[in-house]
Amino acid sequence: MHAVSEIVVADAAKAYGDVAVLGGVSLEVPSGGTVGLVGRSGCGKSTLLRLIAGLEAPDRGRIAVAGAEDEAGRLASCALMPQADLLMPWRDALGNASVPLENAGVGRREARARAAELFAELGLAGFEEARSWELSGGMRQRVAFARTLLAEKPVLLLDEPFGALDAITRIEMQEWLAGALAALPRTAVLVTHDIDEALRLCDRVVVLTARPGRVACELDGAGPAEPAREQAVEALR
Repeated sequence: MHAVSEIVVADAAKAYGDVAVLGGVSLEVPSGGTVGLVGRSGCGKSTLLRLIAGLEAPDRGRIAVAGAEDEAGRLASCALMPQADLLMPWRDALGNASVPLENAGVGRREARARAAELFAELGLAGFEEARSWELSGGMRQRVAFARTLLAEKPVLLLDEPFGALDAITRIEMQEWLAGALAALPRTAVLVTHDIDEALRLCDRVVVLTARPGRVACELDGAGPAEPAREQAVEALR
């Protein structure tokens, strides 16, 4: 029995003026699955994430999230985490994480209480009142991830969440994210330049060609890493 596809992208194309960014991408993400998007800079990975999120419309093709094809319907199911953590310096860590709940009409005290419960699960206990400048890069990304989860959407779209971190912190955060996704499962799409990161964190990896991006190949993230890595590198040439 096949899992129901939470995300369906069929022949999606997008151009900005005379620049074709996506040349017709098709992929599916099953409910509860994690798919990685890998490709060279400018191949349309982030653009595809924005299209899935309902922030933009494709010029051609069809995109559905949880059955909704219109932008508002897709946006209602998606929470987007950009590379920059975008923490507000005038709020403490708990206040930053609870923003989506407050925006949804939850009272500040209740929002902070619900965020505090998640902080404990994400290893942030003890940092509730810390300001952004008092947190390491990895801790800031954990707060940003907590904020993304507290949007309470079934689909997480992660755009290079560890791209700005140093190599050691990045490896630590990859291990942490793998555990967090296992403990707090969502349907997720992860954009990264790092093939090894995608293979480590994702059930399936979609490799995009150079702009205009198309699917070059799909890899099983659960399989042996080295053959998959070699296939991805070959597809990117």
